[in-house]
Amino acid sequence: ATLNSIVESLKTLTNAIEEIKADNRDFLHRLNEVEQRTDTLEEELEKEKQHTAALDSKIAALAQRLDDQENRARRNNLRILGFPEHIEKGKPIQFLQDALPKLLGLADGTQLEMERAHRTLAPRPEAGQRPRPFIVRFLKFQEKEMIIRKAKERGALDWEGNKILIFPDLSKELQEKRKRFLDVKKQQRDHGVEYGLFYPATLKIFLEGKDYSFTNPKEAQAFWKKWEQSTKENLQP
Repeated sequence: ATLNSIVESLKTLTNAIEEIKADNRDFLHRLNEVEQRTDTLEEELEKEKQHTAALDSKIAALAQRLDDQENRARRNNLRILGFPEHIEKGKPIQFLQDALPKLLGLADGTQLEMERAHRTLAPRPEAGQRPRPFIVRFLKFQEKEMIIRKAKERGALDWEGNKILIFPDLSKELQEKRKRFLDVKKQQRDHGVEYGLFYPATLKIFLEGKDYSFTNPKEAQAFWKKWEQSTKENLQP
């Protein structure tokens, strides 16, 4: 009886072990399926990431192209700030054709050719608020450039007690790109170094008969630091 019970127990144990083995085989099979699905999902995710990156690149390129086209369309435009509201009395071209030559010290009889001029489309300011700028489109690019040059030459511009500022009319994105050079431009001014910010956003530094161009402000900063360091070393006895 004892031997039979032992045999029965062994059979029961053997059956239990076989069931565990079967369960393990089933578990391993399902685990393998899960791993295969995971690999497939990871591959699909990687493909989707690559596709998204390609789309982002295309969108960025299109945005840059649109911004470039916008700025080319504004090529002959100037943005003029500071003239009080209503001073033009509904005739902005006539007013600016009279005011700008006097403001910039242009030769008597200078007739500026303007295609159009208007205030920006922002809401009309309340009394005491900053007046809206004029947007002016000149017929000739050279004439627009001449006005910018004359404004720089004369420095601070004053019209009947109002400070007048004249800028190229650029897109917001391009304005931001150019603003990034403010710190390095200040360094050049402080050291009396000749420089220029050229369209669309290229800084040129003129040193010892050479010019160095930068489209990245960090690269310009690094160049200037290196130049300063080498200059100091050369001055040491």
